[in-house]
Amino acid sequence: MNNKQFPNAGPRLDRLPTSKFHWKIFGIVAIGLLVNWSNAIGGLILAQLSRIGWTTNSISATFTAINTAGMFLGALLGGIIADRIGRRKSYMLFVALHVISMIIGAMSPNMTFLIILRFFMGFALGALITTLFAAYTEYVPSRNRGTWSSRVSFIGNWSYPVCSLIAMAIAPLLSPNMNWRVQLLIPAILAALVFFLVLKAFPESPRWLETQGKYDEANKILDKIEADTEQSTKQSLPAIQEVSHDEEQPSTLPYSALFHGALLKRVILGSAVLIAMNVVQYTLINWLPTIFLAKGINLKDSVFLNTMNMFGAPIGIFITTFIIDKIPRKVLGSSLLIVIAILGYFYSLQTSLMMISVVGFFLIILVYMYVCFASAVYVPEIWPTAAKVRGSGLANAVGRISGIVAPYGVAYCLDNVGVTGVFIMLGATSLIVAVVIMFLGIESRNQSVEEIGEVQEQSAN
Repeated sequence: MNNKQFPNAGPRLDRLPTSKFHWKIFGIVAIGLLVNWSNAIGGLILAQLSRIGWTTNSISATFTAINTAGMFLGALLGGIIADRIGRRKSYMLFVALHVISMIIGAMSPNMTFLIILRFFMGFALGALITTLFAAYTEYVPSRNRGTWSSRVSFIGNWSYPVCSLIAMAIAPLLSPNMNWRVQLLIPAILAALVFFLVLKAFPESPRWLETQGKYDEANKILDKIEADTEQSTKQSLPAIQEVSHDEEQPSTLPYSALFHGALLKRVILGSAVLIAMNVVQYTLINWLPTIFLAKGINLKDSVFLNTMNMFGAPIGIFITTFIIDKIPRKVLGSSLLIVIAILGYFYSLQTSLMMISVVGFFLIILVYMYVCFASAVYVPEIWPTAAKVRGSGLANAVGRISGIVAPYGVAYCLDNVGVTGVFIMLGATSLIVAVVIMFLGIESRNQSVEEIGEVQEQSAN
Protein backbone atom coordinates (compact mmCIF):
# COMPACT_ATOMS: atom_id res chain seq x y z
CA MET A 1 0.00 0.00 0.00
CA ASN A 2 1.13 3.53 -0.73
CA ASN A 3 2.03 5.01 2.65
CA LYS A 4 0.93 8.48 1.50
CA GLN A 5 -2.68 7.33 1.30
CA PHE A 6 -5.35 7.84 3.90
CA PRO A 7 -5.07 4.76 6.15
CA ASN A 8 -8.75 3.83 6.54
CA ALA A 9 -7.69 2.37 9.87
CA GLY A 10 -11.19 1.55 11.12
CA PRO A 11 -12.37 -0.56 8.16
CA ARG A 12 -8.98 -2.26 7.90
CA LEU A 13 -8.95 -3.25 11.55
CA ASP A 14 -12.62 -4.23 11.69
CA ARG A 15 -12.27 -6.68 8.80
CA LEU A 16 -9.43 -8.64 10.42
CA PRO A 17 -10.16 -12.19 11.55
CA THR A 18 -9.08 -13.09 15.07
CA SER A 19 -5.32 -13.61 14.95
CA LYS A 20 -2.09 -13.50 16.94
CA PHE A 21 -2.20 -9.70 16.75
CA HIS A 22 -5.42 -9.54 18.75
CA TRP A 23 -4.14 -11.99 21.34
CA LYS A 24 -0.85 -10.07 21.67
CA ILE A 25 -2.61 -6.76 22.29
CA PHE A 26 -5.02 -8.51 24.63
CA GLY A 27 -2.15 -10.00 26.63
CA ILE A 28 -0.23 -6.75 26.99
CA VAL A 29 -3.27 -4.75 28.08
CA ALA A 30 -4.57 -7.49 30.38
CA ILE A 31 -1.26 -8.01 32.17
CA GLY A 32 -0.98 -4.27 32.71
CA LEU A 33 -4.37 -4.22 34.40
CA LEU A 34 -3.57 -7.35 36.39
CA VAL A 35 -0.33 -6.35 38.10
CA ASN A 36 -1.04 -2.68 38.82
CA TRP A 37 -3.11 -3.49 41.89
CA SER A 38 -2.33 -0.68 44.36
CA ASN A 39 -6.06 0.08 44.53
CA ALA A 40 -7.09 -3.52 45.19
CA ILE A 41 -5.01 -3.75 48.37
CA GLY A 42 -6.53 -0.65 49.97
CA GLY A 43 -8.71 -2.55 52.44
CA LEU A 44 -6.00 -5.13 53.17
CA ILE A 45 -3.46 -2.40 53.93
CA LEU A 46 -5.90 -0.58 56.18
CA ALA A 47 -6.48 -3.75 58.19
CA GLN A 48 -2.74 -3.98 58.89
CA LEU A 49 -2.43 -0.26 59.59
CA SER A 50 -5.29 -0.55 62.07
CA ARG A 51 -3.37 -3.26 63.93
CA ILE A 52 -0.31 -1.04 64.39
CA GLY A 53 -2.41 1.95 65.46
CA TRP A 54 -1.84 4.12 62.39
CA THR A 55 -5.51 4.55 61.47
CA THR A 56 -9.10 4.96 62.68
CA ASN A 57 -12.37 4.92 60.72
CA SER A 58 -11.97 8.64 60.06
CA ILE A 59 -8.35 8.34 58.93
CA SER A 60 -9.24 5.30 56.82
CA ALA A 61 -11.91 7.40 55.11
CA THR A 62 -9.26 10.02 54.29
CA PHE A 63 -6.87 7.33 53.05
CA THR A 64 -9.58 5.97 50.76
CA ALA A 65 -10.84 9.37 49.62
CA ILE A 66 -7.37 10.73 48.81
CA ASN A 67 -6.72 7.72 46.60
CA THR A 68 -10.00 8.36 44.80
CA ALA A 69 -9.10 12.04 44.47
CA GLY A 70 -5.85 11.00 42.79
CA MET A 71 -7.74 8.69 40.45
CA PHE A 72 -10.12 11.56 39.67
CA LEU A 73 -7.29 13.84 38.61
CA GLY A 74 -5.49 10.99 36.86
CA ALA A 75 -8.52 10.13 34.77
CA LEU A 76 -9.09 13.78 33.89
CA LEU A 77 -5.51 14.70 32.98
CA GLY A 78 -4.59 11.21 31.78
CA GLY A 79 -7.26 11.39 29.11
CA ILE A 80 -5.89 14.69 27.85
CA ILE A 81 -2.34 13.32 27.84
CA ALA A 82 -3.28 10.08 26.06
CA ASP A 83 -5.17 11.90 23.31
CA ARG A 84 -2.19 14.24 22.91
CA ILE A 85 0.87 11.94 22.98
CA GLY A 86 -0.72 8.63 22.01
CA ARG A 87 -1.72 5.34 23.59
CA ARG A 88 1.68 3.64 23.71
CA LYS A 89 3.64 6.50 25.29
CA SER A 90 0.84 7.10 27.79
CA TYR A 91 0.82 3.44 28.80
CA MET A 92 4.54 3.58 29.62
CA LEU A 93 4.33 6.96 31.34
CA PHE A 94 1.53 6.01 33.70
CA VAL A 95 3.04 2.63 34.58
CA ALA A 96 6.33 4.34 35.44
CA LEU A 97 4.58 6.88 37.70
CA HIS A 98 2.67 4.09 39.41
CA VAL A 99 5.79 2.03 40.09
CA ILE A 100 7.68 5.00 41.54
CA SER A 101 4.81 6.06 43.82
CA MET A 102 4.34 2.52 45.16
CA ILE A 103 8.03 2.10 45.94
CA ILE A 104 8.25 5.44 47.76
CA GLY A 105 4.92 4.74 49.51
CA ALA A 106 6.26 1.45 50.84
CA MET A 107 8.96 3.44 52.64
CA SER A 108 6.49 5.75 54.42
CA PRO A 109 7.56 6.67 57.98
CA ASN A 110 4.03 7.60 59.08
CA MET A 111 0.38 7.68 58.00
CA THR A 112 0.48 11.26 56.75
CA PHE A 113 3.31 10.50 54.34
CA LEU A 114 1.54 7.35 53.16
CA ILE A 115 -1.70 9.24 52.52
CA ILE A 116 0.21 11.75 50.38
CA LEU A 117 1.78 8.94 48.34
CA ARG A 118 -1.61 7.29 48.11
CA PHE A 119 -2.74 10.31 46.11
CA PHE A 120 0.05 9.80 43.56
CA MET A 121 -0.71 6.07 43.33
CA GLY A 122 -4.31 6.97 42.60
CA PHE A 123 -3.31 9.55 39.99
CA ALA A 124 -1.12 7.10 38.07
CA LEU A 125 -3.61 4.26 38.32
CA GLY A 126 -6.60 6.41 37.37
CA ALA A 127 -4.79 7.63 34.26
CA LEU A 128 -3.60 4.12 33.40
CA ILE A 129 -6.97 2.41 33.75
CA THR A 130 -8.77 5.08 31.76
CA THR A 131 -6.20 4.97 28.98
CA LEU A 132 -6.04 1.19 28.69
CA PHE A 133 -9.78 0.53 28.63
CA ALA A 134 -10.57 3.37 26.23
CA ALA A 135 -7.61 2.79 23.91
CA TYR A 136 -8.16 -0.97 23.76
CA THR A 137 -11.46 -0.45 21.91
CA GLU A 138 -9.44 0.98 19.01
CA TYR A 139 -7.51 -2.24 18.38
CA VAL A 140 -10.32 -4.80 18.21
CA PRO A 141 -13.16 -5.37 15.69
CA SER A 142 -16.60 -3.91 16.39
CA ARG A 143 -18.29 -7.29 15.92
CA ASN A 144 -16.88 -8.61 19.21
CA ARG A 145 -15.47 -5.49 20.88
CA GLY A 146 -17.47 -6.09 24.05
CA THR A 147 -16.19 -9.63 24.35
CA TRP A 148 -12.55 -8.57 23.95
CA SER A 149 -12.95 -5.73 26.44
CA SER A 150 -14.60 -8.09 28.91
CA ARG A 151 -11.71 -10.50 28.54
CA VAL A 152 -9.11 -7.90 29.53
CA SER A 153 -11.32 -6.93 32.46
CA PHE A 154 -11.54 -10.60 33.43
CA ILE A 155 -7.77 -10.95 33.58
CA GLY A 156 -7.26 -7.56 35.20
CA ASN A 157 -9.69 -8.19 38.01
CA TRP A 158 -7.87 -11.32 39.12
CA SER A 159 -5.70 -8.77 40.92
CA TYR A 160 -8.24 -8.71 43.76
CA PRO A 161 -8.15 -12.40 44.74
CA VAL A 162 -4.44 -12.65 43.88
CA CYS A 163 -3.42 -9.82 46.18
CA SER A 164 -5.75 -11.19 48.88
CA LEU A 165 -4.07 -14.59 48.62
CA ILE A 166 -0.67 -12.91 48.86
CA ALA A 167 -1.85 -11.05 51.97
CA MET A 168 -2.99 -14.34 53.52
CA ALA A 169 0.30 -16.04 52.65
CA ILE A 170 2.56 -13.36 54.11
CA ALA A 171 0.41 -12.63 57.18
CA PRO A 172 2.06 -15.28 59.40
CA LEU A 173 5.53 -14.49 58.03
CA LEU A 174 5.71 -10.72 58.48
CA SER A 175 4.86 -8.23 61.16
CA PRO A 176 1.93 -5.89 60.39
CA ASN A 177 4.38 -3.03 59.90
CA MET A 178 6.27 -4.97 57.21
CA ASN A 179 3.20 -6.69 55.78
CA TRP A 180 1.62 -3.62 54.17
CA ARG A 181 4.98 -2.44 52.81
CA VAL A 182 5.58 -5.75 51.05
CA GLN A 183 2.05 -5.63 49.65
CA LEU A 184 3.04 -2.42 47.84
CA LEU A 185 6.46 -3.60 46.68
CA ILE A 186 5.20 -6.77 44.96
CA PRO A 187 2.99 -5.00 42.38
CA ALA A 188 5.67 -2.33 41.92
CA ILE A 189 8.18 -4.96 40.79
CA LEU A 190 5.68 -6.71 38.50
CA ALA A 191 4.53 -3.43 36.95
CA ALA A 192 8.14 -2.47 36.21
CA LEU A 193 8.38 -5.60 34.04
CA VAL A 194 5.24 -4.53 32.17
CA PHE A 195 6.90 -1.22 31.27
CA PHE A 196 9.58 -3.02 29.29
CA LEU A 197 7.01 -5.32 27.67
CA VAL A 198 5.09 -2.31 26.36
CA LEU A 199 8.31 -0.68 25.18
CA LYS A 200 9.19 -3.75 23.13
CA ALA A 201 5.91 -5.08 21.77
CA PHE A 202 2.98 -2.63 22.03
CA PRO A 203 2.22 -0.70 18.80
CA GLU A 204 0.61 2.73 18.63
CA SER A 205 -3.09 2.78 17.73
CA PRO A 206 -3.49 3.24 13.95
CA ARG A 207 -6.86 4.85 14.58
CA TRP A 208 -5.25 7.48 16.84
CA LEU A 209 -2.44 8.08 14.35
CA GLU A 210 -5.02 8.64 11.64
CA THR A 211 -6.79 11.33 13.69
CA GLN A 212 -3.42 13.06 14.11
CA GLY A 213 -2.74 13.08 10.38
CA LYS A 214 0.19 10.69 10.83
CA TYR A 215 -0.79 8.61 7.81
CA ASP A 216 2.65 7.19 7.05
CA GLU A 217 3.09 5.75 10.52
CA ALA A 218 -0.48 4.44 10.63
CA ASN A 219 -0.08 2.70 7.28
CA LYS A 220 3.21 1.09 8.29
CA ILE A 221 1.63 -0.38 11.41
CA LEU A 222 -1.49 -1.49 9.53
CA ASP A 223 0.59 -3.07 6.75
CA LYS A 224 2.52 -5.09 9.30
CA ILE A 225 -0.63 -6.14 11.15
CA GLU A 226 -2.25 -7.28 7.90
CA ALA A 227 0.85 -9.16 6.74
CA ASP A 228 1.20 -10.90 10.10
CA THR A 229 -2.51 -11.75 10.12
CA GLU A 230 -2.40 -13.30 6.64
CA GLN A 231 0.66 -15.29 7.61
CA SER A 232 -0.79 -16.57 10.89
CA THR A 233 -4.28 -17.36 9.53
CA LYS A 234 -3.14 -18.56 6.08
CA GLN A 235 -6.00 -16.52 4.60
CA SER A 236 -6.22 -13.54 2.28
CA LEU A 237 -7.95 -10.54 3.81
CA PRO A 238 -11.19 -9.23 2.30
CA ALA A 239 -11.23 -5.96 0.39
CA ILE A 240 -11.18 -2.70 2.34
CA GLN A 241 -14.43 -0.76 2.51
CA GLU A 242 -13.03 2.74 2.28
CA VAL A 243 -14.79 5.59 4.08
CA SER A 244 -15.07 9.22 2.99
CA HIS A 245 -12.49 11.57 4.47
CA ASP A 246 -10.73 14.88 4.14
CA GLU A 247 -7.01 14.20 3.91
CA GLU A 248 -6.18 17.85 4.49
CA GLN A 249 -8.02 18.01 7.82
CA PRO A 250 -7.35 15.19 10.29
CA SER A 251 -10.24 14.30 12.59
CA THR A 252 -9.34 16.50 15.57
CA LEU A 253 -11.85 17.46 18.22
CA PRO A 254 -11.47 20.23 20.82
CA TYR A 255 -11.97 19.45 24.50
CA SER A 256 -14.83 21.98 24.58
CA ALA A 257 -16.88 19.68 22.33
CA LEU A 258 -17.46 17.46 25.35
CA PHE A 259 -19.53 20.18 27.00
CA HIS A 260 -22.36 20.56 24.51
CA GLY A 261 -24.48 18.59 22.07
CA ALA A 262 -24.45 14.84 21.75
CA LEU A 263 -21.11 14.45 23.53
CA LEU A 264 -22.36 16.29 26.62
CA LYS A 265 -25.16 13.76 26.87
CA ARG A 266 -22.55 11.01 26.75
CA VAL A 267 -20.51 12.73 29.45
CA ILE A 268 -23.59 12.79 31.70
CA LEU A 269 -24.42 9.17 30.87
CA GLY A 270 -20.85 7.90 31.34
CA SER A 271 -20.43 9.85 34.57
CA ALA A 272 -23.63 8.39 36.06
CA VAL A 273 -22.67 4.86 35.03
CA LEU A 274 -19.30 5.25 36.74
CA ILE A 275 -20.73 6.93 39.85
CA ALA A 276 -22.68 3.75 40.54
CA MET A 277 -19.60 1.63 39.88
CA ASN A 278 -17.34 3.69 42.13
CA VAL A 279 -19.77 3.91 45.02
CA VAL A 280 -20.57 0.19 45.02
CA GLN A 281 -17.26 -1.35 43.98
CA TYR A 282 -14.84 0.74 45.98
CA THR A 283 -17.01 0.69 49.09
CA LEU A 284 -16.85 -3.10 49.04
CA ILE A 285 -13.13 -3.24 48.18
CA ASN A 286 -12.01 -0.81 50.85
CA TRP A 287 -14.60 -1.39 53.56
CA LEU A 288 -15.58 -5.05 53.39
CA PRO A 289 -13.01 -6.17 56.00
CA THR A 290 -14.17 -3.35 58.29
CA ILE A 291 -17.83 -4.26 57.65
CA PHE A 292 -17.05 -7.84 58.67
CA LEU A 293 -15.46 -6.56 61.87
CA ALA A 294 -18.58 -4.46 62.53
CA LYS A 295 -20.62 -7.67 62.28
CA GLY A 296 -18.51 -9.20 65.05
CA ILE A 297 -16.24 -11.30 62.83
CA ASN A 298 -12.62 -11.43 64.02
CA LEU A 299 -9.74 -10.07 61.89
CA LYS A 300 -8.49 -13.48 60.76
CA ASP A 301 -11.92 -14.60 59.55
CA SER A 302 -12.51 -11.14 58.09
CA VAL A 303 -9.45 -11.40 55.84
CA PHE A 304 -10.44 -14.95 54.87
CA LEU A 305 -14.01 -13.94 53.96
CA ASN A 306 -12.75 -10.95 52.00
CA THR A 307 -10.41 -13.22 50.05
CA MET A 308 -13.12 -15.76 49.28
CA ASN A 309 -15.61 -13.07 48.25
CA MET A 310 -13.08 -11.46 45.93
CA PHE A 311 -13.00 -14.66 43.87
CA GLY A 312 -16.47 -13.58 42.79
CA ALA A 313 -14.85 -10.72 40.85
CA PRO A 314 -13.25 -12.76 38.04
CA ILE A 315 -16.22 -15.14 38.01
CA GLY A 316 -18.63 -12.25 37.44
CA ILE A 317 -16.48 -10.86 34.64
CA PHE A 318 -16.04 -14.32 33.11
CA ILE A 319 -19.83 -14.63 32.88
CA THR A 320 -20.00 -11.20 31.27
CA THR A 321 -17.61 -12.20 28.46
CA PHE A 322 -20.28 -14.62 27.20
CA ILE A 323 -23.27 -12.30 27.37
CA ILE A 324 -21.94 -8.78 26.76
CA ASP A 325 -22.37 -8.86 22.95
CA LYS A 326 -25.71 -10.72 23.13
CA ILE A 327 -27.72 -8.39 25.37
CA PRO A 328 -28.44 -4.71 24.57
CA ARG A 329 -26.17 -2.49 26.64
CA LYS A 330 -29.02 -0.49 28.22
CA VAL A 331 -30.86 -3.62 29.31
CA LEU A 332 -27.79 -5.27 30.80
CA GLY A 333 -26.57 -2.22 32.73
CA SER A 334 -29.89 -1.20 34.28
CA SER A 335 -30.88 -4.78 35.13
CA LEU A 336 -27.62 -5.46 36.96
CA LEU A 337 -27.99 -2.32 39.08
CA ILE A 338 -31.54 -3.20 40.12
CA VAL A 339 -30.54 -6.72 41.20
CA ILE A 340 -27.47 -5.37 43.05
CA ALA A 341 -29.65 -2.96 45.03
CA ILE A 342 -32.04 -5.73 46.10
CA LEU A 343 -29.38 -8.33 46.92
CA GLY A 344 -27.22 -5.78 48.75
CA TYR A 345 -30.02 -4.93 51.17
CA PHE A 346 -30.72 -8.64 51.74
CA TYR A 347 -27.01 -9.18 52.41
CA SER A 348 -26.93 -6.44 55.04
CA LEU A 349 -29.57 -8.29 57.08
CA GLN A 350 -27.61 -11.54 57.36
CA THR A 351 -26.07 -12.53 60.70
CA SER A 352 -24.79 -16.09 60.25
CA LEU A 353 -21.29 -16.62 58.91
CA MET A 354 -22.60 -19.05 56.30
CA MET A 355 -25.18 -16.65 54.85
CA ILE A 356 -22.75 -13.72 54.94
CA SER A 357 -20.30 -15.83 52.94
CA VAL A 358 -22.78 -17.17 50.37
CA VAL A 359 -24.81 -14.01 49.76
CA GLY A 360 -21.68 -11.85 49.77
CA PHE A 361 -20.07 -14.08 47.16
CA PHE A 362 -23.03 -13.75 44.77
CA LEU A 363 -23.22 -10.02 45.43
CA ILE A 364 -19.58 -9.62 44.38
CA ILE A 365 -20.28 -11.63 41.21
CA LEU A 366 -23.08 -9.24 40.22
CA VAL A 367 -21.08 -6.15 41.18
CA TYR A 368 -18.21 -7.19 38.94
CA MET A 369 -20.50 -8.02 36.08
CA TYR A 370 -21.52 -4.38 36.29
CA VAL A 371 -17.92 -3.21 36.76
CA CYS A 372 -16.98 -5.01 33.54
CA PHE A 373 -19.97 -3.53 31.71
CA ALA A 374 -19.29 0.00 32.95
CA SER A 375 -15.51 0.45 33.03
CA ALA A 376 -14.29 -2.02 30.41
CA VAL A 377 -17.03 -1.90 27.79
CA TYR A 378 -19.74 0.74 27.83
CA VAL A 379 -18.05 3.96 28.93
CA PRO A 380 -14.84 3.41 26.88
CA GLU A 381 -16.72 2.65 23.65
CA ILE A 382 -19.20 5.55 23.43
CA TRP A 383 -16.69 8.19 22.18
CA PRO A 384 -15.19 9.14 18.82
CA THR A 385 -11.50 8.25 18.48
CA ALA A 386 -10.37 11.88 18.38
CA ALA A 387 -11.65 12.40 21.93
CA LYS A 388 -11.88 8.83 23.16
CA VAL A 389 -9.61 8.97 26.18
CA ARG A 390 -10.53 12.57 27.02
CA GLY A 391 -14.25 11.71 26.96
CA SER A 392 -13.74 8.54 28.94
CA GLY A 393 -11.36 10.37 31.26
CA LEU A 394 -13.85 13.17 31.93
CA ALA A 395 -16.61 10.69 32.71
CA ASN A 396 -14.22 8.74 34.95
CA ALA A 397 -13.16 11.93 36.71
CA VAL A 398 -16.74 12.98 37.43
CA GLY A 399 -17.52 9.44 38.53
CA ARG A 400 -14.57 9.47 40.91
CA ILE A 401 -16.01 12.42 42.80
CA SER A 402 -18.57 10.05 44.28
CA GLY A 403 -15.69 7.87 45.44
CA ILE A 404 -14.25 10.82 47.33
CA VAL A 405 -17.52 11.53 49.15
CA ALA A 406 -18.75 7.94 49.63
CA PRO A 407 -16.11 6.82 52.19
CA TYR A 408 -17.27 9.51 54.59
CA GLY A 409 -20.85 8.38 54.11
CA VAL A 410 -19.81 4.79 54.80
CA ALA A 411 -17.90 5.81 57.94
CA TYR A 412 -20.91 7.80 59.17
CA CYS A 413 -23.29 4.89 58.54
CA LEU A 414 -21.03 2.40 60.30
CA ASP A 415 -20.64 4.67 63.32
CA ASN A 416 -24.27 5.80 63.59
CA VAL A 417 -26.61 3.56 61.60
CA GLY A 418 -24.82 0.26 61.07
CA VAL A 419 -24.10 -2.04 58.15
CA THR A 420 -27.69 -1.94 56.84
CA GLY A 421 -27.44 1.84 56.40
CA VAL A 422 -24.35 1.38 54.22
CA PHE A 423 -26.19 -0.95 51.86
CA ILE A 424 -29.26 1.28 51.71
CA MET A 425 -26.94 4.04 50.48
CA LEU A 426 -25.44 1.70 47.87
CA GLY A 427 -28.87 0.49 46.77
CA ALA A 428 -30.30 3.99 46.34
CA THR A 429 -27.34 5.00 44.18
CA SER A 430 -27.74 1.87 42.04
CA LEU A 431 -31.46 2.43 41.42
CA ILE A 432 -31.03 6.09 40.46
CA VAL A 433 -28.34 5.26 37.90
CA ALA A 434 -30.44 2.38 36.53
CA VAL A 435 -33.12 4.96 35.67
CA VAL A 436 -30.51 7.22 34.04
CA ILE A 437 -29.32 4.36 31.81
CA MET A 438 -32.90 3.56 30.80
CA PHE A 439 -33.66 7.12 29.69
CA LEU A 440 -30.30 8.54 28.56
CA GLY A 441 -28.47 5.40 27.47
CA ILE A 442 -27.33 4.89 23.88
CA GLU A 443 -26.98 1.52 22.18
CA SER A 444 -23.38 0.96 21.08
CA ARG A 445 -23.46 -2.82 20.75
CA ASN A 446 -22.10 -4.03 17.38
CA GLN A 447 -21.45 -0.48 16.12
CA SER A 448 -18.01 0.35 14.75
CA VAL A 449 -15.83 2.97 16.41
CA GLU A 450 -16.40 5.16 13.35
CA GLU A 451 -20.20 4.80 13.53
CA ILE A 452 -20.15 5.74 17.20
CA GLY A 453 -17.91 8.68 16.33
CA GLU A 454 -20.38 10.16 13.84
CA VAL A 455 -21.48 12.59 16.57
CA GLN A 456 -18.16 14.37 16.06
CA GLU A 457 -19.23 16.70 13.29
CA GLN A 458 -22.51 17.79 14.86
CA SER A 459 -20.81 18.28 18.25
CA ALA A 460 -18.03 20.41 16.75
CA ASN A 461 -20.42 22.74 14.94
